[in-house]
Amino acid sequence: MLPDRAAAPVDLAAFAPTAENKDPSVQIDGVEGMVFSGAQHVGPDTRVAYTFTPPIGGTHDQAWAACNGAVYPEPLRSENAVHSLEHGAVWIAYDPDRVDGAALDALTARVEGQPYMLLSPYPGLDSPISLQSWGHQLALDDADDPRIDQFVAALRQNRYTHPEPGASCDEIGRGYFDSASPPPFAPVPDVSDVDGRAVVAES
Repeated sequence: MLPDRAAAPVDLAAFAPTAENKDPSVQIDGVEGMVFSGAQHVGPDTRVAYTFTPPIGGTHDQAWAACNGAVYPEPLRSENAVHSLEHGAVWIAYDPDRVDGAALDALTARVEGQPYMLLSPYPGLDSPISLQSWGHQLALDDADDPRIDQFVAALRQNRYTHPEPGASCDEIGRGYFDSASPPPFAPVPDVSDVDGRAVVAES
């Protein structure tokens, strides 16, 4: 049974970024990360050998995945999702073999209709749920974990932690990224596959 959020509100004020507290996610247990600058773009036929799974930054596709409350029923191509992170979005990924029913409903409710948020399945995750923001990741077991809301409050559109404050999360459309028929998912290639052409380094 899902908890009654109205009966037990969570105070997220401490996780709001300010000039004095630019990255409140440091207060959240379990957040891992890596520093990335604004990254290079690749075309739709080029893959990137990312360090994190799902990836959290680095070189990415020239087209971003629509990320204004987008709920994707199928896995996304990582290179498009990373571009969304560069724009300030939070990407919630889940293992479809371990998250369904009420747990998936809870994640969907957090994302649907919310700006700078996207949700998608991601096969083979080490944990049932993984949250991504530019340079940040949080692996979780429970869709009702309060750290989900803390992570979103700390990092969504946080102008101090992503390279392109104010960049769009709107649908680009056919020929770039069509959310009704997005580019197909494929596992992230290994760094040993980097050849500088079909597969490039993360940064």
